[in-house]
Amino acid sequence: MRCNGGMDLIAPRKAAPGDAVAVVSPSFAAPGFAPAVHEQAMRRLREVTGLIPVEYPTTRQLGSTPRDRARDLNAAFANPDIRAVLATLGGDDQITVIPHLDPDLVRADPKPFLGTSDNTNLTSWLWSHGVASFYGGSTQVHLGPGPGVDPIHAASLRAALLTGERLEITEPGHSQDVGVDWLDPAALTSYGELEPTEPWTWAGPDREVTGRTWGGCIEVLQWILTAGRFPSDPAVLRGGVLLVEASEEIIPATEFGRILRSLGERGVLAAVDAVLVARPPASDLERRPAAAVRARHRAEQRDRAIEVVTAYNPEAVIVVGPPFGHTRPQWILPHGGWMTIDGVRQRIWADYA
Repeated sequence: MRCNGGMDLIAPRKAAPGDAVAVVSPSFAAPGFAPAVHEQAMRRLREVTGLIPVEYPTTRQLGSTPRDRARDLNAAFANPDIRAVLATLGGDDQITVIPHLDPDLVRADPKPFLGTSDNTNLTSWLWSHGVASFYGGSTQVHLGPGPGVDPIHAASLRAALLTGERLEITEPGHSQDVGVDWLDPAALTSYGELEPTEPWTWAGPDREVTGRTWGGCIEVLQWILTAGRFPSDPAVLRGGVLLVEASEEIIPATEFGRILRSLGERGVLAAVDAVLVARPPASDLERRPAAAVRARHRAEQRDRAIEVVTAYNPEAVIVVGPPFGHTRPQWILPHGGWMTIDGVRQRIWADYA
């Protein structure tokens, strides 16, 4: 079933090898904290895409003001020589940057934006102003660390920035919650511990849904709705696909369920035709619970997600487990673009046009 997703969005044209792309830090300036990882990320960005990264004044500036970070974003979106904008990392205060952005600039020359986590603020802001983007792609996490770029990340990065092809979203079979500390030289050559993944869980009716996506980090979605930065009528999401994932703060399944329930009360869950819930992290650099505890956390979040979504929309196709959030490897997914969730064959496709 193909639907209209509730609203029309502009799909920015793709970059070409040799084009310049902005590399910005709209939240935390991770390159200023761990420059060696950032430098490796920039080399790999050139190697994987053929694009030329251009940094802005706050890209490496720790403690920069929201207004200064917004100035860099506005400059990147306004510069006709810049053909895409990539975020280095998330953070926790991008919500204070949003009021200083100029929507006329992004509408005048739409270009692909890639970001995850706290960048949910920016992807949702672009969406509300009629411009599609991509959820995922933090350079400091997925390009800089380790011995190389994960194949699924490289494929979706090229599709988002260059080719615009349609890809099947698959399970890589292994996952990592957190890698080596960026200040450790080993971060440049080692992935750290990887563990086998569980099969995805499918719930809801056996049907195929194609719709536009909206969503991101569930904690940040709560902030966006609290700040009143979501359309008053959730019908704009009608027939769409909701993307939700939990951050590295490892919120309990009960809290995840409460936020999802609030989205239900807001009318979001009833409006969409499918919900994708990413595999959540269950450990960080300071906390590494036993494997059984980590598995229980993921299972509890899975069960709570299915329970809440089904209560508000029993016709929604639900998939829990695809790696598009705070774990690695990561698929970059369209935000405001089209995805197909096939509950019959239990397969997922993303259109990167």
